[in-house]
Amino acid sequence: MIKEILKNITGKKQAIRFPGGSAVSPEDAAKIPALQEGMGKVFRRSLRIRQVDGGSCNACEWECTALTNPVYDVERFGIGFVASPRHADALLVTGPVSRQMELALRKTYLATPEPRLVIALGDCAVDGGIYKGSYAVTDGVANVIPVDCFIPGCPPSPAEIIAGVLRLLEELARRK
Repeated sequence: MIKEILKNITGKKQAIRFPGGSAVSPEDAAKIPALQEGMGKVFRRSLRIRQVDGGSCNACEWECTALTNPVYDVERFGIGFVASPRHADALLVTGPVSRQMELALRKTYLATPEPRLVIALGDCAVDGGIYKGSYAVTDGVANVIPVDCFIPGCPPSPAEIIAGVLRLLEELARRK
């Protein structure tokens, strides 16, 4: 073990490359300072997100977890995840919203302080995805609570999630 640690310390380490280039397109990267300024006006310099699983297969949750790793590092944009809807500015909902989660999602929405945003993440959250039409689901988040941003994909990559949130923040900054 010590031999491996010393080898890693003395040897040249390979940096982790971002898959497919940059996490954010050059056009979006140029907008980041203005977006952070606009976000500061709306959310006082940070955006706190409460992630809610409405009955998904967990693929979107894994992609949300990847947002916090060193490759994507969503914290650099001032965006972080919180454990309570009472501390959140936005709800990020995944899954087609099962009938059993419908009431819980409404209560979570009402517990989130104003101005609250709702982001539907993944095809299931957008319109029910592969579960569309099933008696057990509501066919998307918009059928339960109002949605401000849709990020399609099955599952969307962390880069697509970042780009979707940045588009939402750009729209909010434009409104203000």
